[in-house]
Amino acid sequence: MTSAAVVILNWNGTEHLRRFLPSVVRTTPAWAEVVVADNGSTDGSVEMLGREFPEVRVVRLDRNYGFAGGYNRAIAQVEADYCVLLNSDVETTEGWLEPLVGRLDADPTVAAVAPKLLSYMQRDMFEYAGASGGFIDYLGYPFCRGRILKHLEQDRGQYDDRRRVFWASGAAMCCRRDVFMRLGGFASEFFAHMEEIDLCWRMQIAGYSVEVEPRSRVYHLGGGTLATDSPNKIFYNHRNNLAMLYRCATSGQRAVVAVLRPLLDAVAALSYLAEGNARGAWAVCRAYADFIRWHGRLSSERRHIRGTAVDRALPATVYRGSVVVRYMAGKREFDKMMQS
Repeated sequence: MTSAAVVILNWNGTEHLRRFLPSVVRTTPAWAEVVVADNGSTDGSVEMLGREFPEVRVVRLDRNYGFAGGYNRAIAQVEADYCVLLNSDVETTEGWLEPLVGRLDADPTVAAVAPKLLSYMQRDMFEYAGASGGFIDYLGYPFCRGRILKHLEQDRGQYDDRRRVFWASGAAMCCRRDVFMRLGGFASEFFAHMEEIDLCWRMQIAGYSVEVEPRSRVYHLGGGTLATDSPNKIFYNHRNNLAMLYRCATSGQRAVVAVLRPLLDAVAALSYLAEGNARGAWAVCRAYADFIRWHGRLSSERRHIRGTAVDRALPATVYRGSVVVRYMAGKREFDKMMQS
């Protein structure tokens, strides 16, 4: 029989766990284990779990390894066919897990599958972190069915079809544990942000696909760790996106990115300055400094990733245009943006 583990990574999230863990425990079937991996919390999270959720298994890590490193260590300690990575601020619903596991059971070429991600606060709206499946454009900018840049759509059932996507959100993603481990898991040096997109890209390079299954529905509070305009979030998003593109992109795509992305990122830095967010502008500069410093290691990682590829082509789920250009032209809904 298929086994599954729902793994929630926690760092000083006592209140989130008290608020959202009851729904996970209530709606997760008995054949799946619920695990909380604690990333070196200092707020009494572990003690609270022992008192209030004795049925939940706790994996204790000795310090905060970030989202990427924390999950790598946690999943290494879980014995299950499938692992569900679930944020601590996600409310699950009745029957949410079965469609995800069922899809992986049905097709061994699918490595990861995402549920439909809706807003906890505005329950008829898609949630920023993943909506109904993630994509990237040719220059590496992520977007979703239901979320283009910062524009969120109302869920009217328009994206309720199961389909192949480019990435599944780390806020809620069910994946094959053996594939996760064989590919080295998340890039631990990313610490946080973009690690799930990088992993999903590597899954596709290895010959697997990634899907969204909207019959599974969860609600995400979002913004629980870093605010959207946080300098740290800006830093991680820019740096890790550049590193991901260098590691995974085809030679042709990488050449285009190398010319256009520095120009667009310079515009982004200037826009932060114009908004009075000097720390945000500096975060973009820091991201490039780290990217340059990482160059040697990234080159080695790229040779390994591309050298062992089953599919060397650009994934069909990469949007060949620019989401930024389309957004500026007024195409702010997924279906309209994808129209020629």
